[in-house]
Amino acid sequence: MTLALWRVGDPGNVGTLLRAADAFGAGVALSDGCADPGGPKAVRASMGSLFRVPLSGFDEPSGKRIALVPSSGIPLPELQFDGDLMLVLGAEREGLPPEVLERCEERVSIPQPGGGDSLNVALAGAIALYELARRNPA
Repeated sequence: MTLALWRVGDPGNVGTLLRAADAFGAGVALSDGCADPGGPKAVRASMGSLFRVPLSGFDEPSGKRIALVPSSGIPLPELQFDGDLMLVLGAEREGLPPEVLERCEERVSIPQPGGGDSLNVALAGAIALYELARRNPA
């Protein structure tokens, strides 16, 4: 499994997503425009995970591309998957642009029964990794 980050510019979010990827056995693919994972704030947020998580460019990993969107996607617990999976996350304000969404095979959303309309990108990525790892233990 790979988290593919599209222009996630906040180094704290990049570091936190590296930490989540480390916890759940995923790699991280970074697009141009992402915060530098080796910058001080990202390194602190990663708590050392930067040195254990495989990093690649955004288009390098193979697998089924699944866009994580705030709403109108398949509920994440209902996603059917097998094999390699790329979970594509976008920057918080802009989200994923149409040209990236078009390259994704499906869109999923995290159900939010409490009424919130969106989640921080790092929190959403961690929840999605947990759900997918829970359903497909190594």
